[in-house]
Amino acid sequence: MGESRDLLTPEQRSLNMSKIRGKNTKPELLVRRLLHAKGYRYRLHGRAAGGKLPGSPDLVFAGRRKVIFVNGCFWHFHDCKAGQHAPTGNADFWAAKRNRTRERDAGQRELLRASGWEVLTVWECELRDRSALENQLTQFLDGGRTGSSSAAQRN
Repeated sequence: MGESRDLLTPEQRSLNMSKIRGKNTKPELLVRRLLHAKGYRYRLHGRAAGGKLPGSPDLVFAGRRKVIFVNGCFWHFHDCKAGQHAPTGNADFWAAKRNRTRERDAGQRELLRASGWEVLTVWECELRDRSALENQLTQFLDGGRTGSSSAAQRN
């Protein structure tokens, strides 16, 4: 296959990339609204009484010692179709970037677990089924150590 060319200048590409948010994304806001409506209260973006948590989890439930990450499937290399889509332009750059993100995420989750925090990752693709999402979140927050039915959903 031939290499695809970027039709944007480096300045235009930089501007586009700068608009991609890491906090207060639509998926994160959806999860926050759902949990708030159910009466759950939380802190945002890794803040806990002891300071900032590794990886800055999107939602922190300090009293429960539980955190939730809301991840975009593409950016965090999920197993779903969107997460497995590999850009053809500048493919080596994107593969390295996404692999670094995956490794960083795993390390941060391990640090949190080693510090006694339970971790749940909600993937963007899971937001389509609101009922299943609500059940997953409620089970994680109210249940024991099993935050979801499969290890892939927790990671």
